Amino acid sequence: MTTSHDQLKFQPSWRFLFSHPAHFLSFGFGAGLFPRSPGTAGTLVAFPMYWYLAPRLNDAMFILVLIWAFAFGVWVCDKTGKALGVADYGGIVWDEIVAFLLVLFFTPEGLIWQLLAFSLFRFFDIVKPQPIRHFDQTWHGGLGVMFDDILAAGYALLCLAAIKSVLV
Repeated sequence: MTTSHDQLKFQPSWRFLFSHPAHFLSFGFGAGLFPRSPGTAGTLVAFPMYWYLAPRLNDAMFILVLIWAFAFGVWVCDKTGKALGVADYGGIVWDEIVAFLLVLFFTPEGLIWQLLAFSLFRFFDIVKPQPIRHFDQTWHGGLGVMFDDILAAGYALLCLAAIKSVLV
């Protein structure tokens, strides 16, 4: 969320992304440069990451990777936001990637479930029902960037669980 005191210092480019590893990561390896819906593009990056990691890591290791990715994300998103002059610039998508990896971890197997999970996560990340909106508006810096997406992931997972309980 861009606040009134935030002012974009310059338009991010590939040059900016490669100027520091934090920028490359926070922009989701370039997905955040998509001119329309960078958050959706960033969320899509989580699919191949999940498909690669899930069969290679046991559950405990996957959770540890998610915790590390969240904690590291607080730093990279904060660094990039400060460099841009906008705390939660739309092109910063590491938060979507990490949150959707969490969703995928708890999503039932199968492409249909994963597509439903994607749709639900994007819905909650875009609409930002309370308390997501509250944290999006009041928590700033890297933690604020990362936290509201974790809440959107929680909403998506609650909906998936409810749907699964009806179908099973």
